[in-house]
Amino acid sequence: MDELFDAVLFDRDGTLIEDVPYNGDPARVTPMPGAREALDTLRARGLRTGVISNQSGIGRGLVTATQVALVNARVEELLGRFGTWQICPHSPEAGCACRKPAPGMVLAACAALNVSPARTVLVGDIGADVEAARAAGAVPVLVPTPVTRADEVERAPRTARDLLSAIRTLR
Repeated sequence: MDELFDAVLFDRDGTLIEDVPYNGDPARVTPMPGAREALDTLRARGLRTGVISNQSGIGRGLVTATQVALVNARVEELLGRFGTWQICPHSPEAGCACRKPAPGMVLAACAALNVSPARTVLVGDIGADVEAARAAGAVPVLVPTPVTRADEVERAPRTARDLLSAIRTLR
């Protein structure tokens, strides 16, 4: 994996941590099975890591940017530090360039990590993650959850049953 990729980006909710809709409470952060081991494996190999996450609850007034930052800090307490966090605070109606499936956050994360999108993997749990990776020129890996639609799984170029398997598919 090290020879082909320099960085692995992750979606936050449903990929790194259990999805709690519009979570503003750090006490409700629960890592997905295998998340810490997968990240430790990547970091031990010298790969850069980052998180890209749509947080429309900010734009909708359901959570504050401070609450999201506190949740993200808890994620780092449990899973280790990430080289970059890219958050889209906009509602879907805003039409911004950062909200997945647009490539904005992927490109910003690659710039922050000083890596080429072509040498970057994005691991996520829904089609918007796959499409954001493709639009940016990164390599998508879909880890389906109960909310992942069947057509999203069918269209994904790479799938894995969990985070550890996703990391292993990159070898």
